[in-house]
Amino acid sequence: MEEQYTISDPRVLKAVAHPLRVRLLGLLRGDGPATASELGRKVGESSGSTSYHLRELFKYGFIEEDADQRDGRERRWRARHRYTSWDAVELSASAEGREALRIIHLRQAEMVGRVMEEYGQAGWSEEWADVSGMSDHLLTLPPAALREFKDRAEELLRDLVARHAGDPGARKVHVWLGAVPRTSQEEES
Repeated sequence: MEEQYTISDPRVLKAVAHPLRVRLLGLLRGDGPATASELGRKVGESSGSTSYHLRELFKYGFIEEDADQRDGRERRWRARHRYTSWDAVELSASAEGREALRIIHLRQAEMVGRVMEEYGQAGWSEEWADVSGMSDHLLTLPPAALREFKDRAEELLRDLVARHAGDPGARKVHVWLGAVPRTSQEEES
């Protein structure tokens, strides 16, 4: 799997920003290859609907068929990239790009909201409850300081992943400015 897919075309960003496509791509990245039927069961959609949206993700280069794990007559799909990024400066130069950015940012916020709704302190160990949650900071910083923060946070995350690879206590977590473990419902789906 490639590390990153960088989008410069607002139409491509709008295509991936569809609510169901965001979820399907996230599941393929987080849980690995799956068929349209398997994904449909996870998201509560018909396999016809998920098939259509998977074909759209394929058309724009986000996913590919997993030929190594073909499931009889049904295609298995896998994500081509670990992350999607875009050049906000380039995209915000046009009205279409600004609209695409608005839509993708709304989808990101919806996803954070969905994960936080599914997360609850009950049922998690004290250790996980202690480190989970969200932070809200109101700071005064110039763009260069925010860039430094983003770059250093990314570097720190890469370092932590590498140092804790194989740790039996590790589990997938959602990380934004805060982090929460994936819900048991997501793990079982």
